[in-house]
Amino acid sequence: MSSATHDDVIALMPARRGHFLLESGHHGDLWLDLELLCLKPDPVRRLATRLAARLAPHAVETVCGPLVEGAFVALMVAAELGVPFSYTERFPNVESRALFPVDYRVPRALRAEVRGKRVAIVNDVINAGSAVRGTLADLEACHARPVAIGTLLVLGSSASRIAADGGVSLETLASLPNNIWTPAECPMCARRLPLASGLGPDPLGEPTA
Repeated sequence: MSSATHDDVIALMPARRGHFLLESGHHGDLWLDLELLCLKPDPVRRLATRLAARLAPHAVETVCGPLVEGAFVALMVAAELGVPFSYTERFPNVESRALFPVDYRVPRALRAEVRGKRVAIVNDVINAGSAVRGTLADLEACHARPVAIGTLLVLGSSASRIAADGGVSLETLASLPNNIWTPAECPMCARRLPLASGLGPDPLGEPTA
Protein backbone atom coordinates (compact mmCIF):
# COMPACT_ATOMS: atom_id res chain seq x y z
CA MET A 1 0.00 0.00 0.00
CA SER A 2 1.26 3.50 -0.75
CA SER A 3 1.90 5.96 2.04
CA ALA A 4 -0.44 8.44 0.34
CA THR A 5 -3.32 5.95 0.35
CA HIS A 6 -2.57 5.03 3.96
CA ASP A 7 -2.70 8.70 4.94
CA ASP A 8 -5.95 9.22 3.01
CA VAL A 9 -7.58 6.37 4.94
CA ILE A 10 -6.37 7.55 8.34
CA ALA A 11 -7.56 11.09 7.59
CA LEU A 12 -11.14 9.77 7.34
CA MET A 13 -11.00 7.96 10.70
CA PRO A 14 -11.51 10.40 13.63
CA ALA A 15 -9.96 8.64 16.62
CA ARG A 16 -10.40 8.94 20.38
CA ARG A 17 -8.24 7.43 23.09
CA GLY A 18 -9.61 6.11 26.34
CA HIS A 19 -11.14 2.96 27.84
CA PHE A 20 -13.91 1.62 25.62
CA LEU A 21 -16.22 -1.38 25.48
CA LEU A 22 -16.22 -2.60 21.88
CA GLU A 23 -19.14 -4.32 20.23
CA SER A 24 -17.12 -7.53 20.06
CA GLY A 25 -17.18 -7.58 23.88
CA HIS A 26 -13.47 -6.72 24.07
CA HIS A 27 -12.07 -3.65 25.74
CA GLY A 28 -9.79 -1.28 23.84
CA ASP A 29 -8.08 2.09 24.07
CA LEU A 30 -9.06 3.32 20.59
CA TRP A 31 -12.47 4.40 19.30
CA LEU A 32 -13.24 5.41 15.71
CA ASP A 33 -16.37 7.42 14.98
CA LEU A 34 -17.32 5.44 11.90
CA GLU A 35 -20.85 6.77 11.81
CA LEU A 36 -19.23 9.84 10.25
CA LEU A 37 -17.31 7.88 7.62
CA CYS A 38 -19.80 8.32 4.78
CA LEU A 39 -21.00 11.78 5.78
CA LYS A 40 -19.05 13.03 2.74
CA PRO A 41 -19.22 10.13 0.26
CA ASP A 42 -16.72 11.33 -2.34
CA PRO A 43 -13.51 10.63 -0.36
CA VAL A 44 -14.84 7.19 0.59
CA ARG A 45 -15.77 6.49 -3.03
CA ARG A 46 -12.22 7.28 -4.14
CA LEU A 47 -10.87 4.83 -1.57
CA ALA A 48 -13.45 2.24 -2.60
CA THR A 49 -12.13 2.54 -6.17
CA ARG A 50 -8.62 1.74 -4.93
CA LEU A 51 -9.90 -1.18 -2.88
CA ALA A 52 -11.83 -2.50 -5.88
CA ALA A 53 -8.59 -2.49 -7.88
CA ARG A 54 -6.99 -4.64 -5.17
CA LEU A 55 -9.90 -7.09 -5.28
CA ALA A 56 -10.29 -7.31 -9.07
CA PRO A 57 -7.55 -9.97 -9.55
CA HIS A 58 -9.58 -12.35 -7.37
CA ALA A 59 -12.26 -12.65 -10.10
CA VAL A 60 -14.97 -11.51 -7.70
CA GLU A 61 -18.53 -12.25 -8.85
CA THR A 62 -20.35 -10.49 -6.01
CA VAL A 63 -19.53 -8.30 -3.01
CA CYS A 64 -21.03 -8.69 0.48
CA GLY A 65 -20.71 -6.21 3.34
CA PRO A 66 -21.90 -6.33 6.95
CA LEU A 67 -24.32 -3.64 8.05
CA VAL A 68 -24.00 -0.83 8.83
CA GLU A 69 -21.05 1.22 7.56
CA GLY A 70 -19.22 -1.74 6.04
CA ALA A 71 -22.12 -2.36 3.69
CA PHE A 72 -21.90 1.23 2.42
CA VAL A 73 -18.26 0.68 1.44
CA ALA A 74 -19.12 -2.72 -0.02
CA LEU A 75 -21.83 -1.16 -2.20
CA MET A 76 -19.32 1.34 -3.60
CA VAL A 77 -16.81 -1.43 -4.31
CA ALA A 78 -19.47 -3.55 -6.02
CA ALA A 79 -20.44 -0.61 -8.24
CA GLU A 80 -16.80 -0.08 -9.19
CA LEU A 81 -16.33 -3.77 -10.03
CA GLY A 82 -19.65 -3.93 -11.87
CA VAL A 83 -20.88 -6.93 -9.85
CA PRO A 84 -23.95 -7.57 -7.65
CA PHE A 85 -24.05 -6.43 -4.03
CA SER A 86 -25.40 -8.19 -0.95
CA TYR A 87 -25.15 -7.64 2.79
CA THR A 88 -25.44 -9.32 6.17
CA GLU A 89 -27.51 -8.26 9.15
CA ARG A 90 -26.69 -8.71 12.82
CA PHE A 91 -28.84 -10.97 15.02
CA PRO A 92 -28.36 -11.82 18.72
CA ASN A 93 -27.51 -15.46 19.42
CA VAL A 94 -28.81 -16.23 22.90
CA GLU A 95 -27.36 -19.76 22.78
CA SER A 96 -23.80 -18.67 22.06
CA ARG A 97 -21.20 -18.56 24.81
CA ALA A 98 -18.90 -16.34 22.75
CA LEU A 99 -17.66 -13.02 24.10
CA PHE A 100 -19.94 -11.27 21.61
CA PRO A 101 -22.94 -13.57 21.05
CA VAL A 102 -24.28 -12.50 17.66
CA ASP A 103 -24.64 -13.97 14.19
CA TYR A 104 -24.46 -12.19 10.84
CA ARG A 105 -26.84 -13.47 8.16
CA VAL A 106 -27.49 -12.83 4.51
CA PRO A 107 -31.20 -11.92 4.11
CA ARG A 108 -33.40 -14.75 2.86
CA ALA A 109 -34.09 -13.13 -0.53
CA LEU A 110 -30.36 -12.79 -1.23
CA ARG A 111 -29.17 -16.23 -0.17
CA ALA A 112 -29.80 -17.85 -3.55
CA GLU A 113 -28.07 -14.92 -5.25
CA VAL A 114 -24.72 -15.65 -3.58
CA ARG A 115 -24.86 -19.43 -3.90
CA GLY A 116 -21.87 -20.74 -5.85
CA LYS A 117 -20.50 -17.22 -6.43
CA ARG A 118 -16.97 -15.99 -5.78
CA VAL A 119 -17.57 -13.43 -3.02
CA ALA A 120 -15.45 -10.60 -1.62
CA ILE A 121 -16.41 -9.59 1.91
CA VAL A 122 -15.87 -5.83 2.19
CA ASN A 123 -15.86 -3.83 5.41
CA ASP A 124 -14.84 -0.36 6.50
CA VAL A 125 -12.55 -1.27 9.43
CA ILE A 126 -11.64 -4.67 10.86
CA ASN A 127 -10.57 -4.79 14.50
CA ALA A 128 -11.71 -7.86 16.47
CA GLY A 129 -13.47 -8.94 13.28
CA SER A 130 -16.79 -10.19 14.65
CA ALA A 131 -18.80 -8.87 11.68
CA VAL A 132 -16.41 -10.24 9.05
CA ARG A 133 -16.10 -13.60 10.79
CA GLY A 134 -19.87 -13.89 11.07
CA THR A 135 -20.37 -12.87 7.44
CA LEU A 136 -17.80 -15.40 6.27
CA ALA A 137 -19.52 -18.18 8.21
CA ASP A 138 -22.96 -17.40 6.82
CA LEU A 139 -21.72 -17.08 3.24
CA GLU A 140 -20.30 -20.57 3.59
CA ALA A 141 -23.68 -21.70 4.94
CA CYS A 142 -25.19 -20.23 1.75
CA HIS A 143 -22.74 -22.35 -0.29
CA ALA A 144 -21.06 -19.21 -1.60
CA ARG A 145 -17.33 -19.23 -2.35
CA PRO A 146 -15.61 -16.47 -0.32
CA VAL A 147 -12.29 -15.63 -1.98
CA ALA A 148 -11.18 -12.37 -0.36
CA ILE A 149 -11.72 -9.93 2.48
CA GLY A 150 -11.30 -6.28 1.60
CA THR A 151 -11.24 -3.34 3.99
CA LEU A 152 -10.16 0.25 4.19
CA LEU A 153 -8.32 -0.23 7.48
CA VAL A 154 -7.05 -3.15 9.55
CA LEU A 155 -6.41 -2.66 13.25
CA GLY A 156 -4.21 -5.24 14.93
CA SER A 157 -3.82 -8.85 13.81
CA SER A 158 -7.31 -10.38 13.96
CA ALA A 159 -8.07 -9.77 10.28
CA SER A 160 -4.99 -11.70 9.17
CA ARG A 161 -5.99 -14.66 11.36
CA ILE A 162 -9.57 -14.66 10.08
CA ALA A 163 -8.38 -14.61 6.47
CA ALA A 164 -5.85 -17.39 7.09
CA ASP A 165 -8.38 -19.54 8.94
CA GLY A 166 -10.92 -19.02 6.16
CA GLY A 167 -8.46 -19.68 3.34
CA VAL A 168 -9.14 -16.29 1.74
CA SER A 169 -6.96 -13.35 0.77
CA LEU A 170 -6.86 -10.12 2.77
CA GLU A 171 -6.70 -6.80 0.91
CA THR A 172 -6.43 -3.58 2.89
CA LEU A 173 -5.53 0.02 2.09
CA ALA A 174 -4.10 0.79 5.53
CA SER A 175 -3.18 -0.91 8.77
CA LEU A 176 -2.35 0.18 12.29
CA PRO A 177 -1.19 -1.70 15.38
CA ASN A 178 -3.86 -1.92 18.02
CA ASN A 179 -4.52 -3.58 21.35
CA ILE A 180 -7.76 -5.18 22.46
CA TRP A 181 -8.35 -7.30 25.56
CA THR A 182 -11.00 -9.51 27.05
CA PRO A 183 -12.54 -7.82 30.10
CA ALA A 184 -10.63 -10.20 32.40
CA GLU A 185 -7.30 -9.26 30.77
CA CYS A 186 -7.89 -5.51 30.38
CA PRO A 187 -5.07 -3.51 32.02
CA MET A 188 -7.30 -0.45 32.32
CA CYS A 189 -9.87 -2.44 34.26
CA ALA A 190 -7.03 -3.63 36.51
CA ARG A 191 -6.23 0.04 37.16
CA ARG A 192 -9.95 0.66 37.82
CA LEU A 193 -10.24 3.19 35.00
CA PRO A 194 -13.93 3.68 34.15
CA LEU A 195 -15.27 2.74 30.74
CA ALA A 196 -16.05 5.73 28.55
CA SER A 197 -19.74 6.33 27.98
CA GLY A 198 -21.93 8.49 25.80
CA LEU A 199 -19.95 7.79 22.63
CA GLY A 200 -22.59 5.77 20.79
CA PRO A 201 -22.98 2.00 20.36
CA ASP A 202 -20.57 1.26 17.54
CA PRO A 203 -16.88 1.70 18.43
CA LEU A 204 -14.36 0.67 15.80
CA GLY A 205 -17.05 0.03 13.28
CA GLU A 206 -18.21 -3.13 14.93
CA PRO A 207 -21.25 -3.98 14.00
CA THR A 208 -19.17 -4.04 10.80
CA ALA A 209 -15.97 -5.37 12.11
